[in-house]
Formats: sequence, structure tokens, C-alpha cells
Amino acid sequence: MQEFLRKLKGDRSIWAIAALLALFSFLPVYSAASNLAYMRGSGSTFTVFLKHFMHLGVGFVLMYFVHLMPYRYLRGLSMVGIMVALVLLGFTMLQGNTIEGANASRWIQIPFVGVSFQTSTLASLVLMVYVARYMAKMADKTITFKESILPLWMPVFLVLILILPANFSTAALIFLTVIILVFLGGYPINYLALIIGMGVLILSIFVLAAKAFPDAMPNRVDTWMSRIENFSNGEDTEEDYQIEKAKIAIASGGIKGVGPGKSVQKNFLPQSSSDFIYAIVVEEYGLIGAVILMSVYLWLLFRILVVSHKAKTIFGTLVVLGVGLPIVIQALLNMAVAVELFPVTGQTLPLISSGGTSIWMTCLAVGIILSVSADSSIPEKEEVEIDEENPLEILSEAI
Repeated sequence: MQEFLRKLKGDRSIWAIAALLALFSFLPVYSAASNLAYMRGSGSTFTVFLKHFMHLGVGFVLMYFVHLMPYRYLRGLSMVGIMVALVLLGFTMLQGNTIEGANASRWIQIPFVGVSFQTSTLASLVLMVYVARYMAKMADKTITFKESILPLWMPVFLVLILILPANFSTAALIFLTVIILVFLGGYPINYLALIIGMGVLILSIFVLAAKAFPDAMPNRVDTWMSRIENFSNGEDTEEDYQIEKAKIAIASGGIKGVGPGKSVQKNFLPQSSSDFIYAIVVEEYGLIGAVILMSVYLWLLFRILVVSHKAKTIFGTLVVLGVGLPIVIQALLNMAVAVELFPVTGQTLPLISSGGTSIWMTCLAVGIILSVSADSSIPEKEEVEIDEENPLEILSEAI
């Protein structure tokens, strides 16, 4: 074990945070597994527990191997990755199937394995690396709006347009993160305001088109608007069932909680092991557990900022922020939904909620951050040698 730990590179605090979140996740996931097993008709909580263990196992294997890879390789890989992501998003949108009776417009089924995969999560990660690459490339150059349309904003808006019909919250989170990333990368504020205006205009056109042709995208726009209206009017309706059960769970937790595995609302709260798992955490571990869990994510944010500051290259700084900030933002958003500070979004709690794609992509993002962190300890001379041997770097700079 000690020999294995010596091979771990990068920020040890981030390794510890990822391990703590993963280990803790077994408690609320197993607790909520009874409801999930009943909904799926399997009748076995151990099956859900084992599946979560396998998802985390695959995720940490991904994290380990990615953190060993020089992060500069990502510059060239992002050029190929963005094309693959667009193809996968297009295929996901067109398939129109269902998985376990649910709308499968967010997932594709991996052949021969029988595992569903949410393509928007992969596309988000690839897009952040792509945007970081472009902004790093333009760091010493004057950016003009016209010249940035095709190489920067065209891929961004294509990804958003392909995700938007099925998953508004993910599209909005991606757009917000891209705006933050390009702002930190030095993109002119006046151009940025124009891009935000274009985004609002495209969203408005999409909503009007969906209202005019409801058969094209049934229920999606109505669902978004209904969630926002229910959140803003403060009145309890049948559609507020989830958030009401979440509030009951939180109120039942008190200061110390009812104890591990003793949640009552897990039997009534849909998505108790994923979207609303924070409510189960608060019910079982109380305000103390809720604050500690939030503090861990804020600790992760602090370490992400430290790693980005220590990065030797602009690309390293931006890619850490690009893949790291969405983890913390998504966590805070999930918590805000559970306590009714934000409308229901369907965003999971990173490394805590059950679900393969979310865990895998979070681990992949953490692996990238650790790769940048590990590079910070490499002597400058050795860093140059690695850079010169990277053929993907040549491809990235040539385009």
C-alpha cells in the first residue's frame, strides 16, 4: 500500500478529498438503495451498492491513469474530442429511445456492455479543455470578435444547441462555466457581453419555437417553465412533491440527524440516491453533516485555485479552472435545490450521488487537475523535454 501511495502524484489534498467523498458516498447511497431497488423491482439493496462500488472503482482507475498523463497532450486531444462529442450528442438526440421507461434523450446505450452513458457530461468536459486550449493559444495575441467566432464560439454553441432540448440545466451550467473561463482567459468584456446577448436570443428563439411546435419537443420547455413558476410563486402544488419531501427530510434531521440508515423520507423521495441525495444526508447526519459536506467541496475549490495558481503554463491554469469549477458549482447547485434556494435542475452531487457517467467524468476531471498539479513539481528542463516529444502539441499549435 505504501508503495502504491508513493506512486500517486499531484496535490495530496485533492486525492484525500476525492477519497473522502467516495468513501462517504456509500453510506447515503446504501441507505437510499432500498427505495431505488423497489422502484427498479430488483428487491436487492446490495445490487445497488455493488453497482455504485463498481462505478467508483472504474472512476478511480480513470483518475489514476489520467493523472499520470502529461496534461499538454490534452491540447491536441481536445481537437479530436470536440468532434467526437458533437457526433455523440447528435446521435443521442436522434435516437429517441427509452431506458428503463425514462426519456433517453440524454443517454446512449453502450453496445455489448448494457451500460447507459450520458453524452452531455462528456461533451462538457471536452469543451472546457477545448476552450482552455484556445484561450491559452490566444494569450499573447489580440482577440477580435470576428476571428473568434468559428474556432471558439461555433463549437460552444453547437454543443449547447445539441444539449439544450433535453437538458436545459446542463446547457446553462456549461454556458456559465465557458463565460467564466474565457473571462479569466482575457476575452474582451464587450465581446463577452455580445456573446451573452446572443445566448439569450438563441434561448428565446428556442422557447418560442418549442411553444409553436410542441410535438417536436414534448414536455421539455413546459417542464422548465413549470419548475421556475412553482419555485417563484411559493405555492405548493402536485409538481412540488419532490422538493416538499426534501424539505421534510431536512427538517427531520435537526442538528445531529436521525442517524445513518434511519432516513424515513428515502422511502417517499424520488431520486433519493442521486438528485436529492443531499436531503437524505441532512436527514441522517443533520446540520453538522450538511455543513461538513459543504466544507469539503469548498476545500476542493480552494485546492483547485491553488493548483491553477501554481501551474507553469496558461493552458494548465485555464484547464484546471475549466474542469474543476463545474464540479464545485454543480455540488453547490445540488445543495441549493435540496433546500429550495434554486429550482429543480436534475444535477447530481459529484462523487456522492449514484450514477456511472457523473462519477466517471468527475474522476476524469479530477485526474486532469492532478496531472497539472504533478507537472508543477517537475523541473523546468524536464518539462521542456516532455513538451518537445508531444506530437499532439504540434497538431494543436498548427490548427
